[in-house]
Amino acid sequence: MDVSFLGGPGPQRGVGVVAPFDFALDRELWRWTPDDVSLHVTRTPYVPVEVSLDLARVISEHETLRDAVSTLTEVTPEVVAYACTSGSFVGGVMGEHAMCEAMSRAGSVPAVTTSGALLEALVELDVRRLALVTPYTVSVTRALEEYVAQAGVTVTGCAYMSLTRQIWKVTYREVVDMARRAAVRGRLGAADALFLSCTNLPTYDVIPQLEAELRIPVISANQVTMWAALRRLGTRAVGPYQALIDTSARSGTGIGTGTGSALPAAGPVVPTGSVLPEGQEPPDVRGVHGVSDAQGVSGGPDEKQQEGWT
Repeated sequence: MDVSFLGGPGPQRGVGVVAPFDFALDRELWRWTPDDVSLHVTRTPYVPVEVSLDLARVISEHETLRDAVSTLTEVTPEVVAYACTSGSFVGGVMGEHAMCEAMSRAGSVPAVTTSGALLEALVELDVRRLALVTPYTVSVTRALEEYVAQAGVTVTGCAYMSLTRQIWKVTYREVVDMARRAAVRGRLGAADALFLSCTNLPTYDVIPQLEAELRIPVISANQVTMWAALRRLGTRAVGPYQALIDTSARSGTGIGTGTGSALPAAGPVVPTGSVLPEGQEPPDVRGVHGVSDAQGVSGGPDEKQQEGWT
C-alpha cells in the first residue's frame, strides 16, 4: 500500500521525566499526556539502601539529577520533570527550588518537580486547607506535612499506610478508603482539597469518583507532575472530568473560597476493604495504616523502613 501521502509522522513535543529507580507507573503518566507530546523517561541509579528520608535525600542529590537530565538531552525535551514526591519535598521549599535550578541548568530547559507542582496546583485551586493520603511511614509523612506548611497550607487530616515495599500494587479500593478517612472533618475543620501523595501510588481512575463523593478537588502526585510539565509547553493535560485540568469540574467544590466543602461534621467514616480500625494488626505488610487529625501524625505503628517508595 502506498503511504507516501501521509507525509511521515506528525511533529511531537517532548517532556523528559526523571523517575526513581523503582518507579512502576509509566503508563499512568502517559494517560494524562496529549497525543502530540511524547514522554522520555529515565531513572536514577539503583541504590541498595533501606528506604527512608535518608534515601530520599540520596536519590535526589543534585549530581544524580544532573546526570539523569543529561541522558535526555539528545532527544531534546522542552521541559524536564522529576517525578518523585518525597525526593522533592525532603529538602523543604528551598531545597525543591534548588533541585529545579540544578535540573534546568543541566538540560537548558525549564524544570519541575512533583512537590513543586503540588504547590502550583494548590495556588491554582486556591487551596489553604489540605487533607493528605500517603503510603509513607510516619517520618516521611511528617516531612510532607512540614513542606506544605512552609507554603502556608494547613493540613486538616492525614491517612498514611506505612508501606515497606511495592507501593504500585496498592489497589484503587485502598486508595479510596484512605481518602475517605483523611477527608473527614476534624477539629481543624474541612479541607479545601485532598492530595494523594507518591508517584508510585495508582490514582488515575479514582480522582473523578473521589471528587464527586467528597465534593472537593482531588489531586495526585502523577497528575500534578504532568499538569505542571505540560503547562510549561503551553498545552494541557488530558483526562476524565477532574478539577485541576478541567475548569468546568470546579463548580460546587468550594474552589476560590478557601473554606472547602468536604464531608460535613460527623463521626468517623467507617472504612471498607483493607483499611483497618485503629489498633488492629493487618494480615500483611500493606495493611498497616494510621490517621492524623492535624499536622502531627498519630495512631500509626512503629516506624518501618520501606523498600518501595516515591
